[in-house]
Amino acid sequence: MQRQYSFRDTSGRGTLYLVSTPIGNLGDLSPRAVETLKHVQVIAAEDTRQTRKLLTHFSIEGPRLISYHEHNKHRMESEILEMLKQGDDVAIVTDAGTPGISDPGEDLVRVARKNGYPVTSIPGPCAAISALVISGLPTGRFTFIGFLPREKKARREELNALRKRPETLIFYEAPHRLKETAKDLSEILGGRKVSVTRELTKRFEEVAFGDLNALVDWLEEETPRGEYVLVVEGFQGELETDEQESSWWECLTLSEHVEKLVEKGIDKKDAIKQVAKLRGLPKREVYQATLSGRMDK
Repeated sequence: MQRQYSFRDTSGRGTLYLVSTPIGNLGDLSPRAVETLKHVQVIAAEDTRQTRKLLTHFSIEGPRLISYHEHNKHRMESEILEMLKQGDDVAIVTDAGTPGISDPGEDLVRVARKNGYPVTSIPGPCAAISALVISGLPTGRFTFIGFLPREKKARREELNALRKRPETLIFYEAPHRLKETAKDLSEILGGRKVSVTRELTKRFEEVAFGDLNALVDWLEEETPRGEYVLVVEGFQGELETDEQESSWWECLTLSEHVEKLVEKGIDKKDAIKQVAKLRGLPKREVYQATLSGRMDK
């Protein structure tokens, strides 16, 4: 184990500070964050234009502002390590929120740690946590997923892997992909409760509550705007072993199979989809079986 005392380092090396910045309301930048940004020699920003506005608002002058983002991170890592080696303190900031959450800040932390430089966090706003605590969904256990893959097949594969996770799930999504993501969530996770937030901490902050099926319908009439956080209820059914999951329904009729899933809290429409997928049958055939109560298998 390597031990670090964040505020007792006397080696002459610089410290890497992860400084959380507002996700909307500028009043959320903490006094400690302001002092840190004034103190460091260098600020590494995801978007220097956005960060310059923040620095100007708080009258922060002096630190050198450099660009550090997904497309230049490998080139800039060596430069930042050299700054730390020379004794310069470096603050890393993202466009909004906490560095290292869904941005390349985590890569810089890993490299700095590997090379023995002190790393510390200046806590502050985080969209995922803000959305979670106002969602009304369980907060005791949760998993932050962030952005799902853009490609449909990969996105659905990841959601299938998450389908039986019992904890609350947190997703980020861009407005132009929200409708497709909502459809996949509904089809794979079923009619679970969901909280959808946008414009967090801003004047037009909006939170929508409902279930994933209702979300799909709602988005048919809404034009998504802004970045979204989706907080989705975890799996509420009984967890089964792989062997049980692959065989427990084989002795049931189609209608009985659907009824069992409904008893576990799955919406009937979603139960029909799951049965059709498991058995390799058309959804219409399963639907007709539930209407007539046929003993087809």
